[in-house]
Amino acid sequence: MNIADVVSGRAKWRGIQWVLFSATACKVLADQLRALLPARALPGPLHPREVRFKPGRELTAYYDARIYREGRETKETCVRPIAVSWGPDTGANWKADIIKAVAEAERHSVAAPFLQLMADFPAWSMRIQVSPLDARFTQLARLSDPRHVRAMLADTYESGKAASHHHQTSDWIVTSIKYRPGRRHVLRYDPGDPASGATLFAKVYIAEEEARAFRREDGARTFRVACDVADAVAEHCRGLNCLRPLAYLAEDAVVLYPRLCGVPLSTYARRLNLDSARWLRRAGAALRTLHRLPVALAGRSEPHDLSAEIRSIVRKSHPIAVLLPHVGSAIEALLDRARELHDRLPQEPPTFTHGDLKTEHIWAAADGLTVMDFDSARPADPALDVGYFLADWQFQQADWDQAKIEGMYQSFFAGYAASARKDFSIRSRLCEAVELLKCAVRRVPLFENDWASRIEGVVDCAEAAIDDVQRTLVLRTRRFLVPRSFAGSSRVKSRYLH
Repeated sequence: MNIADVVSGRAKWRGIQWVLFSATACKVLADQLRALLPARALPGPLHPREVRFKPGRELTAYYDARIYREGRETKETCVRPIAVSWGPDTGANWKADIIKAVAEAERHSVAAPFLQLMADFPAWSMRIQVSPLDARFTQLARLSDPRHVRAMLADTYESGKAASHHHQTSDWIVTSIKYRPGRRHVLRYDPGDPASGATLFAKVYIAEEEARAFRREDGARTFRVACDVADAVAEHCRGLNCLRPLAYLAEDAVVLYPRLCGVPLSTYARRLNLDSARWLRRAGAALRTLHRLPVALAGRSEPHDLSAEIRSIVRKSHPIAVLLPHVGSAIEALLDRARELHDRLPQEPPTFTHGDLKTEHIWAAADGLTVMDFDSARPADPALDVGYFLADWQFQQADWDQAKIEGMYQSFFAGYAASARKDFSIRSRLCEAVELLKCAVRRVPLFENDWASRIEGVVDCAEAAIDDVQRTLVLRTRRFLVPRSFAGSSRVKSRYLH
């Protein structure tokens, strides 16, 4: 096995598993990490968080690395996120724009216990970045410096950019929640003395000018949309809240959020009982409320529809087509069927939509539901929100029996009250099928041992949903039809593996 075969895709999924977990590859990575640490510090276990594969270009793995500061016999440890990439473009790309980021990290003294935050190992076409190093998000280093955080928050509260009942605190503990160099970052700020303040979260964005140039999300728009939506919901709806950001700090391109109390609905998605059915009904009602908001609150003018969603999934599905060709062919065929069925369905004007309504973005607490993360808010077919929410709920738990899934549908649509909207349930079912394929393409972790079988199972579910829509269109009556549930089949396995 060699790196070139893995990165090209010729070694298939087993090649990626070899790079991530083989004794040889793990020793090489451990040796490179050890070289970045002082003599008495040792790298410990690496916990994979995400793996991204771009066939022929790059394989990137994101880990939480446990570091023993004084040797394995002691209990003094810390956890640092790292990003490890393998690919043929190590040279120029690795050097470009990194000098400024390294200088910023050195200026804020955020490397410890590491001596350096980067390494390049050409023999394996491998490069390592350690949080908080990022050539694109150079401000991440200072946002990870407790001294800068103390001054930044003090200025924020004193200037009135954010209302606060905090006492002045001189000590903040910074934890990296999500470290994705070049893509996105989330930090957690905990006061050293809990009595002196409350936990905050910082979501880091690229500068507004660069965001416009590369069509990336910018913090100013996200802050404005989240505040406007929170105001509108607070004024017109009881029992529903939207997480309101505390401030947007343009100089650091960061949005600050308060800590959210409660539990995400993904907790309930792993079971279906009276509690989860109740929250499903309330989630349906909450989503219906969001879809009734003025479409201008989305802060965008260009609408999004199922055709655009399908095009996005096609672009992201290339790794599966390389690693599992039979599943890639199945996904392509199902997306073609979905596009044809969509063209046969009546459409409706775009409404305000959340755009990324996963179960982890709705939290349940004693005072009701709170919706968060409006980065992807946009004018769109509301059936896309419904489809993604239901697809995500099922993705969390794939082994329900038919009766439980039927109960899920009934509970959600009882809250959403979709019966007044002709053909909406059929479009929602079709969107659900497409979003299940999106889950297969983007959300089944490549490092899991059952990656291939999980993807096949999700694609089976999507095929069953598309079959359901096709049957409904043939047999449709004028009465409202609650979407039928599906039970996982073996369509992909039987059709493409035998």
